Amino acid sequence: MGGAFVAAAVLARLGNRIGLPTIPLFILAGILLGPNTPGFVLLKDPHDLEMLSALGLVLLLFYLGLEFHMDDLKTGGRKMALAGGAYLALNVGAGLAFGFLLGWGTSEALVLAGVLGISSSAIVTKVLVDLGRIGNPETKPILGIIVVEDIFLALYLAALQPVLSGAEDLAAAALQIGKAFGFLLVLAIAARYGTKVIGRLFATKDNELLVISFLGAAVLVAGIAEEFGVADAIGAFMVGLMLGNTASGERIRELVHPLRDAFGAIFFFGFGLSIDPGDLPTVLWPVLIAVVVTLMMNVLAGLAAARLYGFGAQPTANISTTLLARGEFALILATMAAAAGLDDRLSPFIAGYVLILAVIAPLIAGRSHWLARILPGGRGDQEPPRALSPEDEALAKSTP
Repeated sequence: MGGAFVAAAVLARLGNRIGLPTIPLFILAGILLGPNTPGFVLLKDPHDLEMLSALGLVLLLFYLGLEFHMDDLKTGGRKMALAGGAYLALNVGAGLAFGFLLGWGTSEALVLAGVLGISSSAIVTKVLVDLGRIGNPETKPILGIIVVEDIFLALYLAALQPVLSGAEDLAAAALQIGKAFGFLLVLAIAARYGTKVIGRLFATKDNELLVISFLGAAVLVAGIAEEFGVADAIGAFMVGLMLGNTASGERIRELVHPLRDAFGAIFFFGFGLSIDPGDLPTVLWPVLIAVVVTLMMNVLAGLAAARLYGFGAQPTANISTTLLARGEFALILATMAAAAGLDDRLSPFIAGYVLILAVIAPLIAGRSHWLARILPGGRGDQEPPRALSPEDEALAKSTP
């Protein structure tokens, strides 16, 4: 475990110097030190980290739930729903069609629909911060699309779990889906109407007690969710949704950061351990085609969002490129697919796809002005937008 943390940290530090996000580097560390790569092997059996990886997954989704606010649905609700719906329809639809065209199977196609359809909230947020675009007008619809994706994520995983678990007939599948949605409904009602009661239960000035309380709740509900046929990570997401809207929400967000980062790194590292680099060439062409499809669908989704909000070429390009990255959710699906015994090509495909997009997405987002030049309303001589330096911001504030 110590070696996993050190290896992930070293590669992440090197990547930060050239502007790469940490997720693909954590995966790369696992690949290089895993049993499928020649040289030093840190862990012969990836299952040795299985429980720690599961905890990392639970904490990642718990944190996403904390970041989601019920009030987000009320601000710009109609436009947000339309923009998010258009994004999902284009990307999930393209992923489903792509999956069927590959001919790997129906369950595999349903997994690929989610892999190609959902952006990485972690990388999208990092791109917005790193490029100084938090205050841009197009950032609100970007975050709105992420919110809609989070809602879809919960429903999608609840419906997918019975399919992957191999329900014997339609009635059995319907029963499992009903149980899953029933459990989610109970959690959603608790999140909507039980905030005050839940807030009182978790109210404490002692950080140690608060950490133990929210960690216990997240892991316990994740385990119960799995018993009801809901992915454990979605149970944790719902707990985060409940606690994020309480008076303790801001403190919990601060306290969970180091836990999320540490065990999230183990999750990505553990995924890398299971990847055999020798399998990647067998799925190279499908991966490259999927990357091109995702690029095209993101441009179309950006145009649709820009039309709703009345944006010009540059904000359109920013929307299209910022939402491009795929990450933690795709790896969740890869883990579920492997556990369900689906096609062996899925894991290397998802690993290659995530690695490529996680690396190129921040680089493309930083050069979105190239795309803006060829979009409707763009100009060939358009200058790239630049974030203000701290000195420029101070000067702007001091100037009448």
